[in-house]
Amino acid sequence: METVNLSLAEAYALAREVLSKNGFSAEHADAIARNVTAGERDGCASHGLWRLLGIVETLRKGKVSADARPEISDRAPAIVQVDAGGAYSLVAYELALPLLMAKARQCGMAAMAINRCVHFSALFADIEPLTDAGLVGYACTPSHAWVAPAGGTRPLFGTNPIAFGWPRKDKPPYLFDMATSAAARGEIQLHQRAGKSIPEGWGIDSEGQPSTDPQAVLDGAMLTFGGHKGSAFAAMVELLAGPLIGDMTSAESLAWDAGAGGLPYGGELILAFDPVRFLGEEAHVHLARAETLFAAMQEQGARLPGERRFICREKTTVEGVTIPCKLYEEIRAL
Repeated sequence: METVNLSLAEAYALAREVLSKNGFSAEHADAIARNVTAGERDGCASHGLWRLLGIVETLRKGKVSADARPEISDRAPAIVQVDAGGAYSLVAYELALPLLMAKARQCGMAAMAINRCVHFSALFADIEPLTDAGLVGYACTPSHAWVAPAGGTRPLFGTNPIAFGWPRKDKPPYLFDMATSAAARGEIQLHQRAGKSIPEGWGIDSEGQPSTDPQAVLDGAMLTFGGHKGSAFAAMVELLAGPLIGDMTSAESLAWDAGAGGLPYGGELILAFDPVRFLGEEAHVHLARAETLFAAMQEQGARLPGERRFICREKTTVEGVTIPCKLYEEIRAL
């Protein structure tokens, strides 16, 4: 397959031009362009430049605001709530982040609820700013109802990702970001675009039968990871980032979309914990114990979550990113 190589600056400029010419405000265009460039930079193609196709399509279908200004509410000593106004979540997150951090340092832990946002991005981008500041972070969000519960055959849950980050001194954070489905929906879509089969266990067709045909699974239902265990985690995300914060479940998000094919609409919950508030002067002692745990994992040959992304980041910062010519032409056509 023919490919195109772009420096990170070129990838960002391409994304921002597409977004600006489609009507996104400078603030939203910048935040989205930085996000998809970061996904491509870290080797996460399912959350990289390819996302521009769905981002713009959602706008053209009238399912996202291009210029809404978030409204921040100081709800309680340890809670900040942000109304994204129907826009993508990124600007709302960035504007409310300083308040979330300040509350976490004051109370030891704090929560941010982002409401009425359209979500497409990987959650690691919401966790890294917390770990960079020495905080422990957790985030989750529902999506559209694409995933069947364990024992079921019809979509009910979203891919419902969860992310967790632990800060490490002079090292990249321990940070995982994973769908509670067996695979991210974007991975199945990329297999479909490439004409490739998907692994067994990722989904079922519309008759409830196991399938390795990506289109059949997209028309049927995805599956959770780990059977009933992943299904329980998916339900937890529905509750934490849905009813708990006064926002939509994945089924409600899909109903709101009304067949338009837009990206998921609803809420996101982000938690921040301050080790220093929990531990005081002993914080460095207990954080060092975490390093013992990480070292013991690696001594057995285990890869720490996030390691591959940070290795890829070092490489692409120098060498740039490579995408298929077909994708490059589709993005340019926008």
